[in-house]
Amino acid sequence: MKINQTIAHYKILQELGQGGMGVVYKAYDTKLKREVAIKFLSPDISLDEQERERFMIEAQAAAALNHPNIATIHAIEEVDDELFIVMEYIDGKELKKKVASGQLSVDSVIDIAIQIAEGLRAAHEKGVTHRDIKPANIMITSKGQVKITDFGLAKMTQASSLTKAGITLGTTAYMSPEQAQGLEVDHRTDIWAFGVVLYEMLTGQRPFQGLYEQAVMYALVNTEPPTMSTLRPEVPAELERLVQKILQKKPAERYQQVEELLADLKALAARVDTKISPPEEKSLLAIAVLPFTDLSPQKDQEYFCDGMTEELIDALTKLEGCRVVSRTSAFAFKGKEQDIRAIGKQLNVSHALEGSVRKAGNRLRITAQLINVEDGFQLWSEKYDRELDDVFAIQDDIAAAIVKKLKMKLTGKQEGRLVKRYTENLDAYNLYLQARFHLNKRTEDGLQKGVAYCEQAIALDPEYALAYAGLADGFALLGFQGFLPPQEAMPKAKAAAEQALAIDEALAEAHTSLGCIRAIYERNWPESAKAFKRALELNPNNSTAHYWYALWYLLPTGQFDLCLAEIKQAQELDPLSLILNAGIGWQFYFAGHFDEAIAALQKTLEMDEHFLFARDLLGQAYAQKGMHEQAVAEIEKAVALSNRRTLSLGALGHAYALAGKRDEAQKILDELLALAQQKYVSAYDVALVYAGLDEKDRAHAWLEKACEENNGWLSFLNIEPRFDALRPDAKFQELVKKVGLK
Repeated sequence: MKINQTIAHYKILQELGQGGMGVVYKAYDTKLKREVAIKFLSPDISLDEQERERFMIEAQAAAALNHPNIATIHAIEEVDDELFIVMEYIDGKELKKKVASGQLSVDSVIDIAIQIAEGLRAAHEKGVTHRDIKPANIMITSKGQVKITDFGLAKMTQASSLTKAGITLGTTAYMSPEQAQGLEVDHRTDIWAFGVVLYEMLTGQRPFQGLYEQAVMYALVNTEPPTMSTLRPEVPAELERLVQKILQKKPAERYQQVEELLADLKALAARVDTKISPPEEKSLLAIAVLPFTDLSPQKDQEYFCDGMTEELIDALTKLEGCRVVSRTSAFAFKGKEQDIRAIGKQLNVSHALEGSVRKAGNRLRITAQLINVEDGFQLWSEKYDRELDDVFAIQDDIAAAIVKKLKMKLTGKQEGRLVKRYTENLDAYNLYLQARFHLNKRTEDGLQKGVAYCEQAIALDPEYALAYAGLADGFALLGFQGFLPPQEAMPKAKAAAEQALAIDEALAEAHTSLGCIRAIYERNWPESAKAFKRALELNPNNSTAHYWYALWYLLPTGQFDLCLAEIKQAQELDPLSLILNAGIGWQFYFAGHFDEAIAALQKTLEMDEHFLFARDLLGQAYAQKGMHEQAVAEIEKAVALSNRRTLSLGALGHAYALAGKRDEAQKILDELLALAQQKYVSAYDVALVYAGLDEKDRAHAWLEKACEENNGWLSFLNIEPRFDALRPDAKFQELVKKVGLK
């Protein structure tokens, strides 16, 4: 320790911190009568000539910089073979501590960001790249002035010979993708790191996370961060777009110079009054399209009313800057008489569209009204008396009226028709609406009927892309839920999704289906991620795309933090969705956080006590906690609710075995094997019971059968706690490799 020592004419007062290059002390310059900071080279690297050279370059690079937002270098000294830099002492707080202490206001973030950008611009103009921009290297003085410190990893343009191939300098979470891959870097790596810092200041969390360093590096290169507005709704859309541009994976797609980034920040600061909360414009763009009511004489147009509602939801979700509540949450109010203000509060929207349909023969009467949910007043209403073949025009007229009333600005892509016509064949359209009506039930009968209606629609119009997408969803869900053998269902699902994209590459629904198939059937993880990202690029407001990306890609690959963020983003779009609320519990279950899983699932069941998936999963979470009585009780309810579906029977057999009820477990096993003589029974479900009974060889054998049938549940093999007892076995590890998870 050097405290109270005097070295040259500097009296050491206290230690300020330690870093990779050395120790920093607060000292007093007895000659110039001022406080300074002194950075000493670490003793363990002081004998390394290359490290000393890097240290000198740090000093020379930083000393060449003279700017109010960069810590000043006063001198380079060497005393008794000790090399140190004398720097400006900054009386303030690290940005890291400010972020950790609580959420910074948006206007404070913009002010800090402008000052950081000013400092980086000055450095880059001198040919200096910092390469370690992070909150710990940014100080904020008591007067709010920003000071960038520690150019310890700075790279002079002339000194590139010091960077060896494969060496990654900097702090992992703030590295650019090229830096994480050990590639050559330039000033654009500082721009990336600045974006990470800006994201963290606004949301309180880093955009790229993982449980270990390699996981973070993988995220940097391969994944996209949660949108900031889902983590903090008041973030202005312009600021979010700015950060998204900074965090482009390819350097050529980011801001190319800090100068242009700084200009955008200053323009944003001038235009946006961030102190107004909540922002008025943002509140105008939150809409719920409530299910249209069937007023037809025969009351036989429910599917048509639902289809009309879904078409309008789909059209509005594609408008930039418009948050539209997804189908599931909107349909939670179907057939219920509830005050519109209460609905608005539950869905966190400011406006609602409601309407009715009366169909008689080929004549339609459709009414629609847009309501301000705060006071219940109608902002717009219209009645349409038309022929059935005008249904597409009516949908477009309604969407256009909303856009006009709420003063939404259309982009070039959105000009013209808002409701895309995927078919001109009204009979095919009618069949597709019936297909979606049944597919949305998610039961075996509903899925089978949905598939049949999609096939009939395609027979009438072979170019009907949406019908192919519906067909893909139907077959994929039939295969995953164990109603059809995967080898029968999944190839049909894949062919349908690919045909949909051959007709219309910009169909987000088909990319979502393909992402699912690539993951749970083909185990092609890179292509799965690519398909999901394309779907979200085409329609970032598609809650299903967010959820399936989380469920089928991020969860199996163990990216729990990113998975949770995606599910929450989907939940923001669909707050009353039972499957999304239960999905949060599923993520916690697979992450091993069973208490959190139980809490989330209990909350879901408060919304609907008969929701099968949550009831089933709650029992599994109880079992992992050793609460066997509660586990068995919950899964027995799930078996009853599901009419003894094999998926729930397998879970019950496993729970019985863990509870010591071996006879009951054996009965479940016998039931599954008997059913297998009559219909398809998932080998995975049988393996679960054997695993619970600790019959490892038989469990391994049935898991091998599940692998042969390409069972979708094997996607979770590496994180499923019910197989933990098998995990140390070489056979199990080989199977994990076989499904591409290791």
